Amino acid sequence: MAKQRDERGEKREVWDGVIEGMPLFAKELIAGGVAGGFAKSAVAPLERIKILFQTRQAEYRSLGLIGSFTKIAKTEGTLGFFRGNGASVARIVPYAALHYMAYEEYRRWIIDGIPGVGKGPILDLVAGSFAGGTAVLFTYPLDLVRTKLAYQVVGSQKLNIQGIVTGEQVYKGIKDCFSKTYKEAGIKGLYRGVAPSLYGIFPYAGLKFYFYETMKSHVPKERKNDITIKLACGSVAGLLGQTFTYPLDVVRRQMQVQRLSASNSHEMKGTADTLVMILRTHGWKQLFSGLSLNYLKVVPSVAIGFTVYDLMKAYLRVPSRDDAVVEAVTSNRDSQSSTLHS
Repeated sequence: MAKQRDERGEKREVWDGVIEGMPLFAKELIAGGVAGGFAKSAVAPLERIKILFQTRQAEYRSLGLIGSFTKIAKTEGTLGFFRGNGASVARIVPYAALHYMAYEEYRRWIIDGIPGVGKGPILDLVAGSFAGGTAVLFTYPLDLVRTKLAYQVVGSQKLNIQGIVTGEQVYKGIKDCFSKTYKEAGIKGLYRGVAPSLYGIFPYAGLKFYFYETMKSHVPKERKNDITIKLACGSVAGLLGQTFTYPLDVVRRQMQVQRLSASNSHEMKGTADTLVMILRTHGWKQLFSGLSLNYLKVVPSVAIGFTVYDLMKAYLRVPSRDDAVVEAVTSNRDSQSSTLHS
């Protein structure tokens, strides 16, 4: 028994040494990635329904939320609710990791590089915007694959696409979707729809952090570390940011699946053409198709994301944001000083 305790103690010491020796940015990457994966999987069924609302409005919007759940359950089974989730998690883990880490890094760089800059919400708006853009550029092909897989409606018995014209591309999985998309249009095909993604993520990511920090600034000091308060602020910030930028998300989804859509008789060449086509064909309400469902998805997603991120940061012993800034600035100055003296 004593031997087992000694072994556990030795393992704990080794793990403690690993954590202490881990760079700050690596801790932020791990914390963000784990948080993103948990949050995305928790809301995968709602994400699938949302994408079908956005891209298959004739088939699913008339059914409503409950009807759509019932149809997927009958035709595809339980696993149908998680169709495309593998690609979604594969995308969100590096995306969330990069997003959180880049936000913290940009924030520190701005504070360190611009003397006298304030630490208010505007700083978070700028850092969040650039962090969102950085994460999108690195992970967009995975988002494209996730959307194409989620767009497919597979019958549970014959495993064939139903209600779609013959010849619609059927993808067997993530690797197959990547391969066929690349063969069809090359790198350009893997980044189709990235423009509205960037247009949307810059304001969304920035506004999310802006609203979050603004609301937190009004929280009494003694309650600033209350996880419930953080979750509430994050959820409301996510909802506000999503409302302002949601139409661009609809445009992006339509551009991603336009080659698969039988209902699309017009060739949509870009963001502006896609937006005009949606307005002419379906009206302005289509730009907000699935938004109410997205609200249902954002609240638990943000709540889980913030909770897991905070837990992971505590587990990895990530210092508070202001302490991290001081640490990074001090380390940078010490490095510059040693270089000058050498």
